[in-house]
Amino acid sequence: QVQLVESGGGLVQAGGSLRLSCTASGRTFSGHVVGWFRQAPGKERELVAALSWSRGTTFYTDSVKGRFTISTGNAENTVYLQMNSLKPEDTGVYYCAADRGNYIIVIAGRYDYWGQGTQVTVSS
Repeated sequence: QVQLVESGGGLVQAGGSLRLSCTASGRTFSGHVVGWFRQAPGKERELVAALSWSRGTTFYTDSVKGRFTISTGNAENTVYLQMNSLKPEDTGVYYCAADRGNYIIVIAGRYDYWGQGTQVTVSS
């Protein structure tokens, strides 16, 4: 069983930066797609960034392109989300999720493993 743990959330002013971390225990991310989802109050969970470990491809939703960067750590069980130029609309709970596949998918229900989420609040 894979367990995912997120960290790095917090309160930041608009224009600031945060780096989220997702660490897997039980196995590595090798052979998985790892995604960062965001859920704002009253809204559905949406995929903001993802990477395919085996194919080396990445995905960013339009609203975060040029501001967020998803990357891997030195170990094969860590993924980061660097968030720069944060905006109030980036506020939400950020979840790390992993899918046992090679192709990035945007549907939350297709991901096999989830972390508990970390709150990101951007003040104006």
